[in-house]
Amino acid sequence: MRVVVTGGAGYIGSVVVARLVGSGHAVTVIDDLSKGHREAVSQGAELAVCDLGDAAELGHIFKVFAPDAVVHLAARSLVGESMIIPGTYYRQNVTNTLNVLEAMDVSGCRSLVFSSTAAVYGEPGFQVGGSGIVEETPTGPTNVYGETKLAAERMIGWYGATRGFRTITLRYFNASGAFGGLGEDHRPEAHLIPNVLRVALGQAPNLAIFGGDHPTPDGTPIRDYVHVSDLAVAHIRALEVLDGGIVGNDTLNLGSGSGFSVAQIVETARRVTGHAIPTVSTVRRAGDPPILVASGERARTILGWNPTESSIEAIIGSAWEWHTAHPHGYSVSR
Repeated sequence: MRVVVTGGAGYIGSVVVARLVGSGHAVTVIDDLSKGHREAVSQGAELAVCDLGDAAELGHIFKVFAPDAVVHLAARSLVGESMIIPGTYYRQNVTNTLNVLEAMDVSGCRSLVFSSTAAVYGEPGFQVGGSGIVEETPTGPTNVYGETKLAAERMIGWYGATRGFRTITLRYFNASGAFGGLGEDHRPEAHLIPNVLRVALGQAPNLAIFGGDHPTPDGTPIRDYVHVSDLAVAHIRALEVLDGGIVGNDTLNLGSGSGFSVAQIVETARRVTGHAIPTVSTVRRAGDPPILVASGERARTILGWNPTESSIEAIIGSAWEWHTAHPHGYSVSR
C-alpha cells in the first residue's frame, strides 16, 4: 500500500512510519519539521518537507505520490498553548486538515486514518472502578485543542458522507514509551513520563505534581497510558480494515483500559531507574479531570487490536532506555 503520513517526523508519527515501512508499505512523510525531527524518519520512507498550510504544494505531493491511503497525525497538541493562541490551533488543526482532505479528493485517495484525542470528551466524570470512556460518551471539549480536533472529526465525517471517503478516527489517550530507537523529544515537554525521567537524569531538580486533592485513592490524577508501539499497530490495522472494505467510517478509542495515578507513575519510575525522583506539590491545573481511562473494547472488536506492550513497567522501561541513550533528544544542537 502507498501511504502518506502527515506529521511522520513527530513522536507518534515516526513510530507509525517505522512500523509501516517494516510491514512493507511504501511511505511518504509530509512534515514541516517545526516540531518533528528529520533524524526520526525511517530510512525506508521518503520525506517531503512541506507546511500543510501550503495547499498548492500539498496537492503537488499527492499528485506525484498518488497514495492509496493517508494517516493524518500532524497537529498542534498542547492544551495550555491552545488557550493562548487559539487562531494557530484552528489554522493548523482544522484548516490544514481541510487542505489534506481536498488534496486527497483531487488525487482520488479515499481512505483516511485520523489521529484524534481523548480531549474531545472534556471532563466525562468517570469514577475509580468505572468501565472507562466509550465512544458513545458525549463530547464536550474544555479547551481549544480538543475543540479543534472535534471540529476536524466532524469535517472528516462530512467528507465521508458527501465524497465517499472511508475513514477511521482514532482517539488517543496517553501515548508513552519508546520503540526501535524512536522516543519523545518535544520542546517544551508537556508529557508526564519524559518529565519524570528528566528528573532521574538530573536535568530537573524535581517533578511538579499538579494537585494532590483529586477524588482518587492517592489524590493525584489517573490517566490511561498506551505504548506508542501499540498505537502504531492500531494504525496499521485501521489501514488494513479500510483496505479490506470491512468498515466505511468509524471512531475508536485507543486506551489500555487501565489507569495509573501520577504518584503511581513516579513510584514505578523510581523502581525502573533506581533514582529517588523528588516531587513537589502545587495547585491543580484548571480543567484537569481527575480520571481519564478508556474502554478499548470497540477497537479490539473492529481492529482485532490488543495493546500487548502497554504495561506501565514496559512503557517506562522503554522510555528510560531511550532517554538515557538520547539525554538531549535527537540533536544536542537543538
